[in-house]
Order: sequence, then C-alpha cells, then structure tokens
Amino acid sequence: MGSSLYEDKIVNLEKKGELTTSTFTEIVQDYLLDFKDPHLFFLPVKSDSQKEYDNGFRVRRYEDKLYVTTITNENRLKRGDTILSLDGIPVLTLIEKHQRELMDTKAEREDWRSIIPKYNVAEVIDTKGNITTLELKKYEKTAYKPKHTLKRIDNNTLLMTLSDFLEHTPIDNLLEKHQEDIANTNNLIIDVRLNLGGSDHSFNKLLQFLFPEGENKIDLSFYSMKMNCTVTNANLMIQCIDEELENLESCEYREELKQWKEDTWEKHRGKGFVNFNEDNAIEEYEITGLDKPRNVIVLVDNYCGSAGDIFVYLCKQSPKVTVIGRPTMGVNDYSNLSVMQWEDQFELMYATSRLDQLDTRKPDAEQGIKPDIYIPWTPEHLNRDIDMEKVVKQLQEK
Repeated sequence: MGSSLYEDKIVNLEKKGELTTSTFTEIVQDYLLDFKDPHLFFLPVKSDSQKEYDNGFRVRRYEDKLYVTTITNENRLKRGDTILSLDGIPVLTLIEKHQRELMDTKAEREDWRSIIPKYNVAEVIDTKGNITTLELKKYEKTAYKPKHTLKRIDNNTLLMTLSDFLEHTPIDNLLEKHQEDIANTNNLIIDVRLNLGGSDHSFNKLLQFLFPEGENKIDLSFYSMKMNCTVTNANLMIQCIDEELENLESCEYREELKQWKEDTWEKHRGKGFVNFNEDNAIEEYEITGLDKPRNVIVLVDNYCGSAGDIFVYLCKQSPKVTVIGRPTMGVNDYSNLSVMQWEDQFELMYATSRLDQLDTRKPDAEQGIKPDIYIPWTPEHLNRDIDMEKVVKQLQEK
C-alpha cells in the first residue's frame, strides 16, 4: 500500500469527523510495518486523556492454536486456554492474512498483540476441553512492574531475574547487596527470558561475574555500526542525554554519557552516517573476570531484546557461560533510539544507528542471538518450567 493511500484514509476520516487519536495511531503504525523494523514505534503520548489499551492477555502460537500465556486484566480466560479462531477465521488463515504484523514466520516468535484487537469474538477451548465464544474487550494497559531479584536455589546456586536494563541503579544495588553471596557461589542462573532492554551501561558491573578470572578480550565487531548524525538526530539525542544527566547520581555513568554526547553527537552533528568510533575504532575491549561463580547459565527467549540482545551476545563470548532457551528478539539492526514528539500528543521512536553487517548478511538470516542449547517452545511450558529443568540437569552434569 503506497503512502498516498494512508494519507487519503486520514483525510477522509478527518472530513467525516471520525479521525481520533487511536485511529490515527493505528493508521501510522500500519504504514510503519513496511519498514520491517521492530525498533520503530509510533505511540500516543501517555496522559490522563490518552491511555493505552490492550486485550488483557497475551498468546503464543503452537501449530494451529493460540495459547494464552499471560493474563493481566481478562479474568474470563485462564493460562493454558487456547484460541481456535477470531471472528470465525481459523488461526492458520489469520497467519496468512496478518504476516506483516506478525513480524516473523516462526510460530514461537510471532507477535499477536496488534492483531487480536482487530477482532471482536474469539473461539476458545478451556483447559477442560469446553468450547465457548468470548466477546473480546479492551482494558487499560497494566503498568509495567520491573523485576530485579536474586534468590538462592540451593547451597551452590543463585537465581537472578532481570526484567529490563532501563536503569543501572536497581542492578547495581542488587549486586552490592548480594556481592558476598555471588562471589562465593559456584553456580549463577540469570533469567532474561523477559527483558525489555534499555542501556548496555546498566549491566556493566554484572559483567565481571560472567567471565573467567583475569583479562578477557571481547570481540565487538558483530556490533560495528554507523550513527546517522544529522542535525535533527544530534539535537534530539543531545537533549535526551542532557535530561538523563540531570537525574544521574553515579559519576562513572555521567562521564560515559558526557563522552558519548561530546565525541559522537556534538563532534559529528550534521555529518550524516559516521563510524561512532571513527578516530579510534574499537572492535574489542577487555573485561576483568572473577573466579566465582564458576558456572553461569543464562535463560533467554524472544521477549528479550535491545540491550538484552547485547547482554546475551556478550554472555556467549564467555567460556563459563551457557545460554539456554530460544533466540533473543534481535532488534538491534537499527538502534540507539531517538524520540520526536508532536504537540504532546504523539511520539515517534526511531533508530539513529545501523549495523555494518547488514551490507553482507543474507536477507533470510534468522533474527536474534542464538542460545547454546535451543529448547523449542511448546504448550508444556505452561505446565512446568522446562527451561529451568534443563538448567538443573546441565549443572548436575557439570
């Protein structure tokens, strides 16, 4: 569909007085799908009058059914219930109809969040085998609750769960609080199966525990990239960095941010695409590792992306880390997001960097950082933690 068709649709709705914030957002989001960039977002700015809505549950496809994996507000459904059709259209037919929105061709990686709201009625089989029809509703989206925790599984094993890398403070505090426990344990499990990403600065202090004792050279050529330092991009990024600097207490992180601002955006403003380390291209750096923990296992899934992708990539370079689960989201082809706002109503989050490997990568290459041990997702994951069972077995073997 050409851009003029989207423009005509907006104009016609406006003439009829039917153009709302939500319909305009949906039209623009549909237009952006053709860019095939999961790191590209157009959203209404959150306010008391502009709220986000969803269907109150989340699904994952296995074969010809959609399995309910998460419940937020839709209490008429239960985890494990399955959807056979939407408005009478079978799931396999829906896949053909909505391939653009699904963003992937592998069942366990498909994203159904934008598709289900387009329909009114779901045909559901509950966990006891009863078939019913459910009139779908929209609920105010549940606020995200970060999870940064550490708990002991047994005498030799700790489990760390990190749901995002949005800020360094909760992770730094967690490491400081449990520093002695981590430094004296043999086994550390890190669960980033759900990780919303953020900044790679946020996990800097965690890296020492992931690598063997002594100096470790890390290859960063995979993430060699160019930054698009247009005047607009530079101005927006500098503004964003300045706002973040006002709220940062850590001197270490402040210096890193200031350096990034000065050496990249101020220095190269208006130059277009440049290597953000063009003066001293850095494709490897060193991490000083610790003796313990001796074994680190990282749990991953395709709900781990952005800075989560980078974290898993770094983990895979350590000989004492084993990555288990499913490939990460893989959204960093275009990254380092900038934000443009219009009249406090809408915002566009778009990338300002591009990976060099895109010039040589095959178009049909699989997305995401692949685990060392792949465990395909099946409905049995809803009954028990198959991934964790594999982790326990792996540690017993070691």
